[in-house]
Amino acid sequence: MKHGKKILKIGRTASHRKATLQSMSAALFEHKQIKTTFGKAKALRRFVEPIITHGKDDSTHSRRQAFRKLNDKEAVKRLYDEVAPEVGDRPGGYVRIVKLGQRAGDAAEMALVELVDFGAESPEGSGGSKKRTRRGGGGGRRRSKPSTPAASTPPEAEPASSTEPDESPVTGAPAAEAPESQEAEAAGSDAATPDPAGAVQVPPHADEHPDAAQGAPTQTGEPGPGADAENLGRSHDNR
Repeated sequence: MKHGKKILKIGRTASHRKATLQSMSAALFEHKQIKTTFGKAKALRRFVEPIITHGKDDSTHSRRQAFRKLNDKEAVKRLYDEVAPEVGDRPGGYVRIVKLGQRAGDAAEMALVELVDFGAESPEGSGGSKKRTRRGGGGGRRRSKPSTPAASTPPEAEPASSTEPDESPVTGAPAAEAPESQEAEAAGSDAATPDPAGAVQVPPHADEHPDAAQGAPTQTGEPGPGADAENLGRSHDNR
């Protein structure tokens, strides 16, 4: 039973596993980040972080302990000259693991291992950055800045049009309006017209004509009352 055995074997024997982690640690100190499978990345973090802690103490004993685990003089030199000054007083957590998705071919889950003090930006395709949701943390509602009222500008007057409408009277009139105008003039002539003194002159009626009582023909064009008798006597003489 695997009780209390937390070692990650990564599918290798003890000697092979130790050589793999030593070479990966040397590559990490040289390039500051490496790309490997997710299982190897977790095993490397457990192996390399205690070595970086030895780098904080620049003594002969500390260097010998680091060389005992790395077995590489160049890696030990980079640890004390480049990595340790950047780490400073950081209390652990020197390595960051960023998942990169599955590898084409065997679909192995890949990851990027980098030193925290050297990797400022996450690589492309990493799942480290999360999409912002509507309920995502924003520290509460954003306060809108008070908008300053814009200076009121008077509206610009529209320029007067140079073209004026043509107000000249219409010279031509349709021919259909001629009879109506003649009828209106005839009706106006029959109406009462005032004389120069101001009295209204009314045309005399046919019954009030002075020659109507004597049987004389009036100016109206109608025969008098004795015209029928004269015509009758002439007809008897002719017979």
